[in-house]
Amino acid sequence: MTRHVAVIGHPVAHSRSPLIHGYWIAEHGIDGTYDRRDVPPEEIAGFLANFAAGDLVGANVTVPHKEAAFAAAVERDPVAEALGAVNTLWLEEGRLYGANTDVHGFLANLDAAAPEWDRALDEAVVLGAGGAARAIVYGLIGRGIGRVTVANRTLSRAEALRAQFGDKVLPVDWRDLAGTLPSARLLVNTTSLGMKGQPPLDIDLSLLSPDAVVTDAVYVPLETPLLRAARARGLAAVDGLGMLLHQAVPGFARWFGVAPQVTPALRALAVEDLRVKGQLA
Repeated sequence: MTRHVAVIGHPVAHSRSPLIHGYWIAEHGIDGTYDRRDVPPEEIAGFLANFAAGDLVGANVTVPHKEAAFAAAVERDPVAEALGAVNTLWLEEGRLYGANTDVHGFLANLDAAAPEWDRALDEAVVLGAGGAARAIVYGLIGRGIGRVTVANRTLSRAEALRAQFGDKVLPVDWRDLAGTLPSARLLVNTTSLGMKGQPPLDIDLSLLSPDAVVTDAVYVPLETPLLRAARARGLAAVDGLGMLLHQAVPGFARWFGVAPQVTPALRALAVEDLRVKGQLA
């Protein structure tokens, strides 16, 4: 029997999840489909309440519905519980279960692109304090990073992450960012600065250690000005596309019973899609 899965969001036309999962479905010869379902905010509660009665066996959830999916799931994995957000849904005996795979995606991307990035890593700096930052801070603490500095223009939002995750989080005002860079060997941008149509991210990367890793959670453009500047200085630079690809793995394995691989061929397919849409740089 054909297994139907979709990505749920509003808007959702831009999602590359069908491209990723469609590739794996074809690669493994699976009797399945993966499409998009645009569900307005006023309809999401009803959609999720009736999920078991529909045609889907599971779904990815993107903005703005991750919190609604968290509320609708009767069981959630520990990461989702910690973050208060669900991005992966599946049915078990007619009951809706949820997980959050963003942390897995972030860590697996760094593991693949910058092996041993966390070896003897004592301090990291995270820019921004939104949902992506919350997942990344949680993941870094789980890897044993001693201190995670969170820099945000609204200091209270960074302070909220310390209240949630403990004293390993050091909130700082954006104006004090420069003073945190010399001791950090990982810099993570989760803000929209540097994305197409957004103001640039103006940071003096010469303050970073020569062995520091710089990564951007965004992938449009694929090479952000931050990553370009990092590479120009000889720093290891990791783009955000890998996070998107790796976070998709656990859900696919759950829905279709096959653990897929993030391969150069899959990445090339996604990069070509970015190129066609003029989103590489």
